[in-house]
Amino acid sequence: MLWFTVPTPSPVPSSGVDADLVTPGVWGFAITFALVIAVVLLIIDMTRRIRRVNYRAQVREQLASEALAAEAAALADEPPQNPAGG
Repeated sequence: MLWFTVPTPSPVPSSGVDADLVTPGVWGFAITFALVIAVVLLIIDMTRRIRRVNYRAQVREQLASEALAAEAAALADEPPQNPAGG
């Protein structure tokens, strides 16, 4: 029963660590800044590529619809053919 009465010693934090040695410092800022710039440039490039793909798809659809319209107009201009040959 004696072990209930004995207080456990609490650890005392040591102040022997220099605060400048545990901060990211200038190198941490420079690396983070470079990563941010790289990500922003990649996002801009991706947006430009996606927009270009969308424009090409729109042009393909427009060309296909114009070709179908021209084909339908050409078929409408032809005289009907008699399958009996007469």
